[in-house]
Amino acid sequence: MNRTIASDGFQQASLRVHGADNVRVALKDLPAGTEIEDGGRTLRLAEAVRHKHKFALEALAAGDTVIMYGVTVGCAVKPIPAGGAITTENLEHSTDNTAPQGRHDSWQAPDVSAFQGVTFDGYHRPDGRVGTANVWLVVPLVFCENRNIEVLRQSVADALGEDPYREYKRMARELLHGENAVRSESPAAERLFPNVDGVRFLVHTLGCGGTDDDALALCRLLAGYICHPNVAGATVLSLGCQKAQIEMLRSAVAERDPQGLRPVHYLEQQASKSEEALIREALTTIFDGLAEANRVARRPAPLSELTLGLECGGSDGFSGLSANPLVGAVTDRLVALGGSGILSEFPELCGVEHELVARCRNEAVAERFTQLMEAYQRHAASVGVSFSMNPSPGNIRDGLITDAMKSAGAAKKGGDSPVVDVLDYTEPHARKGLTLLCTPGNDVESTTALVGSGANLVLFTTGLGTPTGNPIAPVLKISSNSELARRMPDVIDFDAGPIIRGEAEIAELADQLLQQCIDAASGRYQSRAVRLAQYDFIPWKRGVSL
Repeated sequence: MNRTIASDGFQQASLRVHGADNVRVALKDLPAGTEIEDGGRTLRLAEAVRHKHKFALEALAAGDTVIMYGVTVGCAVKPIPAGGAITTENLEHSTDNTAPQGRHDSWQAPDVSAFQGVTFDGYHRPDGRVGTANVWLVVPLVFCENRNIEVLRQSVADALGEDPYREYKRMARELLHGENAVRSESPAAERLFPNVDGVRFLVHTLGCGGTDDDALALCRLLAGYICHPNVAGATVLSLGCQKAQIEMLRSAVAERDPQGLRPVHYLEQQASKSEEALIREALTTIFDGLAEANRVARRPAPLSELTLGLECGGSDGFSGLSANPLVGAVTDRLVALGGSGILSEFPELCGVEHELVARCRNEAVAERFTQLMEAYQRHAASVGVSFSMNPSPGNIRDGLITDAMKSAGAAKKGGDSPVVDVLDYTEPHARKGLTLLCTPGNDVESTTALVGSGANLVLFTTGLGTPTGNPIAPVLKISSNSELARRMPDVIDFDAGPIIRGEAEIAELADQLLQQCIDAASGRYQSRAVRLAQYDFIPWKRGVSL
């Protein structure tokens, strides 16, 4: 049915997401008294409702459940009139955790005929996997080496003439000394290694002072990065006396690379003659590694070699209506083409567990998911917190009142395809299709984990604007609303706002976003995060991080 677009660009003032919902979402600021059409009846708003926030379609008494996306997202703690705004004052987190009625054995895959036979240009590794980037990695085994990592980063950037902060340094000199006092700079040098995307330097705060399990988890995560298909090889710096020992990392690397196909150089400062000798040896391994990596050029690869990491951060009330379902549609398309997606952030799956269990391909996968979710929740409860504390102040201001409400929208990133596997933190991705990965809700910790488990491209949705990137995998940022895309064009890669305004269907934009994924994986499109050298890396110290 054709709908008239209002002067503010919206085809409608509000949206009911699912037929079973007893709330609607305001698509723009709605004053008190606004008349809303819903299911053949007219509802008058009892009070003003801000855009992205929800209002009740019927009078709710204390104890009544609020339904959105067809699932319970909260429980009223005081009466809410029909047309009343849903707020933190009248709603609290609640889920029904309904047991699934059987397993979803049939999945209607989307039409992907337009992408049949399409390839991306990737880096083929000796183990058969394909990378979307080609980097040399420099890794500290312990935080004591972070200073040496920074020395190496600045030295390599200067030697290669590829300082990503060149313009900001020029800006600082201009502000301090004046425009006329800025010394002329020589132009950036020609790239010495055109087939290499750069050297990436990790820093972190772990490696010593924690438990043996902390050290082991760190080594397994670092092994995931060292053995990642986007990495040509690595230089590892160790102090020597820390808990995370070189042999522990060697063992973790061997588990992922049993044939020893990935070149890794281990350097120990306490066994070195001097700091200068350590830096010289490290630089030698880096430059030799770059020369070797440069011998590998991009070649066509099937889309089945793409593994998308699915992440959201700085979410707003539109994220679950536009950006997240859009990413879900892209995930379904890639799965239909033989590729993979990894959905993480277990605290943000709270309330939709039964839906995901029903999508698990067999009982073993369903049981693994249930066990990991329950273990995480028990651990949170043991220190006096719960998943209900997940929404941030920014989430709440923009309409995500409860964790269940946030979770119902966040899970949309996983699309509708069957869940083929469930992984604990740092475990490697092994099966084509949709996989669930146990991570916290912290944006960067979760993104770090997704790449460590094998995602070679990350789709990151945001409604408020999050500048997250990753050292070794391209991260594409998808905005839930066009205002954000206009306000932060240097951060946002793709705008899902037309879905909210009724100007585009999800299927149409999903094809466009999948094409952007192919271009980014091929090196034809450089993500905003890479342009800004936004290379965030935060390991999860296996505690309660919501």
